[in-house]
Amino acid sequence: MALSPNRFGLSCAITTPMREGGAVDLPRLVHHARHVLANGCDTVTLYGTTGEGAALGLPARTAMMGALMGAGIDPATQIYAGIAASSLHEAIEQARVALDAGAKGLLVAPPFYFKGVSDDGLYAWFVQFIEKLGASARNIILYHIPSVTAVDISVDLVQRLKTAFPGIIAGVKDSSGSYANTEALLKAHGELAILVGDERQLAKAVRNGAQGSICGVANLVPHLLRPMVYEGKDSPVINALVDEICSGPVIASVKALTGHVHGDAGFGPMRAPLQALDDGCRKRLFAAFDSITQAKAA
Repeated sequence: MALSPNRFGLSCAITTPMREGGAVDLPRLVHHARHVLANGCDTVTLYGTTGEGAALGLPARTAMMGALMGAGIDPATQIYAGIAASSLHEAIEQARVALDAGAKGLLVAPPFYFKGVSDDGLYAWFVQFIEKLGASARNIILYHIPSVTAVDISVDLVQRLKTAFPGIIAGVKDSSGSYANTEALLKAHGELAILVGDERQLAKAVRNGAQGSICGVANLVPHLLRPMVYEGKDSPVINALVDEICSGPVIASVKALTGHVHGDAGFGPMRAPLQALDDGCRKRLFAAFDSITQAKAA
């Protein structure tokens, strides 16, 4: 089944290579971004969950954007930027780093420190965020990831925001892991770019109107994800790979496997409080990855 090419497509929630001590390794970041863009990704999303975005301050964000731009990666067509802050002021500053550089759009998580907040409270936060960005606000993807934020972006809240900001609210990334929630978003907001975070649900969602994904596994096998995004093809290999990654610390596992794909042991360090995999876990994970992906090759 061939699907319309007029869609969001595949964006890599790019891992952020670090040096020991937590400084961003810009040369590795550039090398990896070029790799995923050349092997199936339409865009990269900086500062996402897989990229440890909530641990990255403004100086690191500015340096990372500058490094990709300096390497010839076009922000207007190839870069989205994750926003993760509880402070409205900090969220706006993060957004300005990206938008002033010309980024294509933003992946915006809700404020996550206070729990049990209402849709009215979240609506007020997003309204202030967008209004303070002014004319630069564009292509905002609402980021629903309650396993991390413990704050829901409801179907009704999306309705209120897309009505208040037509043409600015561009989509929703659903990382709830609940296909029922994805279905509800597709039914109510099918004109928006509904994106799927759990790669195991991606092909089914695409066949029912989803426009693609911003995901962590795109760091590893973007060429296997592309047929899922553009043709709605199921992939037992992707399912097995995601199952394996989700059996351990996801962010650390994706980063370690990125190094394995590149044959570069320099991928691994993380910013505290996150910790890299120990040697035993890395060896076991690499063996599982090789077994799963070699089965596809065979």
